[in-house]
Amino acid sequence: MSQSSQNPVLKKHKVIIPNKYGEKLVGVLNDTGSTEIVILCHGFRSTKEDTTMVNLTVALENEGISSFRFDFAGNGESEGSFSYANYWREVDDLHAVIQHFHGANRVISAILGHSKGGGVVLLYASKYHDVRMVVNVSGRYDMKGGMGERLGKDFMEKIKQDGFIDIKNTAGTVEYRVTEESLMDRLNTNMHEACLQIDKECRVLTVHGSSDDIIPVLDAIEFDKIIPNHKLHIVDGADHGYTKHQAELAQAVIDFIKAARQQDHPGA
Repeated sequence: MSQSSQNPVLKKHKVIIPNKYGEKLVGVLNDTGSTEIVILCHGFRSTKEDTTMVNLTVALENEGISSFRFDFAGNGESEGSFSYANYWREVDDLHAVIQHFHGANRVISAILGHSKGGGVVLLYASKYHDVRMVVNVSGRYDMKGGMGERLGKDFMEKIKQDGFIDIKNTAGTVEYRVTEESLMDRLNTNMHEACLQIDKECRVLTVHGSSDDIIPVLDAIEFDKIIPNHKLHIVDGADHGYTKHQAELAQAVIDFIKAARQQDHPGA
């Protein structure tokens, strides 16, 4: 357990939480002493140490807000094997994390996810109605989008023929395998139907970069059309990873959380 030199109250430590499948999920709790906590969810083939996750942790810490960022099963330090898609299984992981902190008498003030994590936090809010703030950073609305670029143009024929597609890096090493089952899992994840189930009392912020070439900004506009209590913030010129726009992303998130707090507790 280490103390931050900037903030003597801050305690940063590793927390291990079992998911419903018996796998240990590993995360880092940045505890500022606040009862409220924000849960941060990484994207596809990423980890809790992703630059965006770490920078958001620091931004929240500077506002005195505790946060917890963790690795989904099969990613980073967490147990389990990596699988393509698995959106609803990651919702189960997030549920295990939230249940853990509820049991520790913490209030989950918001859940935030980047990229695939953005989809996971929206799906969570559609199934469970126990979180009042959701932040979707560059999440995907159209699950068919981006598949040809990643899997090859004829991916459906290839997967029907072989039962899987191996995704290789530039050196020709296999990075991960996409099975027909996992491909169908993704295609059957219906973000439109799910978002219609989000409680109108739940405030949702979508942040998206205008220059995102992995998930187009049009996906963010679709979310804005269908989510009941929604705010859209487009970061002009930002790419999918907010490479040159980390500060603006963090500011949009902090402003949203603070505005919601003021509405909930006017004069506080």
